[in-house]
Amino acid sequence: MKLLSAFLATALLLAAPEAYSRDTKHLMSIQEALASADFKERLDPSIRLYFGNQKHPRVAKALGTFSSNKKTNAFAKSDEEACRWVMLSALLALQERAKKEGGNAVIDIASYYKKNTYSSRTEFECHAGAIMAGVALTGKVVKLAN
Repeated sequence: MKLLSAFLATALLLAAPEAYSRDTKHLMSIQEALASADFKERLDPSIRLYFGNQKHPRVAKALGTFSSNKKTNAFAKSDEEACRWVMLSALLALQERAKKEGGNAVIDIASYYKKNTYSSRTEFECHAGAIMAGVALTGKVVKLAN
């Protein structure tokens, strides 16, 4: 019995780092995220967001390319819930940067995980682990012609 207990304890110790180091890649719907109540309530409609190569009005002035790398507590949350929450945080950071720079939009928004760009009109990339989830975005802050 002691041998079995020792074996189980060793197995748990060896498996624990795997559980905490999980880094599951998710490609999630941008439209589903933007349609959620949290996004509608918190995003600033005066700072428009354009993903991937989505069409947008003419750029009057480019103000720079900026990144947002956000993490959130994923403990006791589904990966999808944590990913949506951290996506909101990343988009809010881009909007704040646009305001600071005098822009009214962020265009060409793409996921930017570990310096790898994933550009899409329909999906964003999120990485979720046992205790953290993260979204990194990059985008161009601009002043659009009206």
